[in-house]
Amino acid sequence: MYKQILFLLTLSTMLSKVIIAQEYETIEPPRKLTAKQAEIAEKNYLQYCALCHGKDRQGHVNDHAPSLKSASLFQSGVPHAILRPMSYGRTGTPMGGYLDEVGGPMTLEETWNLTYWLFEKSGVDRVKLSTNPVQGDIKKGERVYQKECSTCHGINGEGITAPALGNPSALAHNTDEFIRYAIRHGRKNTPMKAYQGILPEQSINDITAFLRNKASGWQDNKPVLKQLPTPAEYVVNPEGEHPNFTLKDDQYVMAEDLYKALEKKQKMVLFDTRVTSVWQTAHIKGSVPLPYYADLDAMIADIPTDVQIVAYCSCPRAAADHVVNKLRHKGFTKTAVLWEGIFGWMHLGFPVTRGDLSTLD
Repeated sequence: MYKQILFLLTLSTMLSKVIIAQEYETIEPPRKLTAKQAEIAEKNYLQYCALCHGKDRQGHVNDHAPSLKSASLFQSGVPHAILRPMSYGRTGTPMGGYLDEVGGPMTLEETWNLTYWLFEKSGVDRVKLSTNPVQGDIKKGERVYQKECSTCHGINGEGITAPALGNPSALAHNTDEFIRYAIRHGRKNTPMKAYQGILPEQSINDITAFLRNKASGWQDNKPVLKQLPTPAEYVVNPEGEHPNFTLKDDQYVMAEDLYKALEKKQKMVLFDTRVTSVWQTAHIKGSVPLPYYADLDAMIADIPTDVQIVAYCSCPRAAADHVVNKLRHKGFTKTAVLWEGIFGWMHLGFPVTRGDLSTLD
């Protein structure tokens, strides 16, 4: 009997991978942990995560914490969809940030390693998800959501017996396809069933579009791409005084110091060094998108070399470090990197803005 059960489980896993491979392209797994890294990651999980997510990663032990052994989550959510909420938390939910830079107990390396450990324990292949927007009817999606999803996730996405889907930080930084994948495939061994084959594909697209629309709040607004700043708009508070930051390691400005300088309307340039599409999703007001891979000379042609420049990213510093080091090499004398990155900035409660909004008809 045991051999028969094992055979059926193995066959089920193989068939699942075949179905996924037919629908989605699989991609290489993240790096393999050493035995020591895995040991520390497991210890951290049991110490910090098991209380709510369960010792066996089954989820829903406390505070409606989701399963961390769900195949569909780790097929679609590694690394950033796991790493970001672990590091910076989910504002307005019991999920706090566990990265030391926002007051948590783990280093950046430890949060990465715990992410990889969870993936390795899931035993699945990653799938390549599109970053293109999912097209759907928002109003139809709301009707389907209220019928199929609100009992568990709440009428306003607040979460009742399931995770809060109206959480702005989750919606702002998960792709449309990540959301659709979860609806299609569910979360195995949790109350979240797979809706592929239950709902028409267009209805799944409609729910996805409805949820994406809520990234700016549970109101009837829709995002409109914001016009990119012109060179004449690069300098924030052009008539203000120059800030005088005390930099950590001669490179980094702390979020609180940057916020105070902006509140005092001090003169500076803010560079968002992430891809421009995520600048549209959420950015510090007044910042200019300058992706780390952009033509730097063209972007900085009209900026005085002595103006204070602050760059930020979400790594939390790698891309911004890359840009600032280039700027210093080109003779810019007042440059800094936001130490906490934008997710740390948001976790600390400092404001961000996103694409323009217009009211739905």
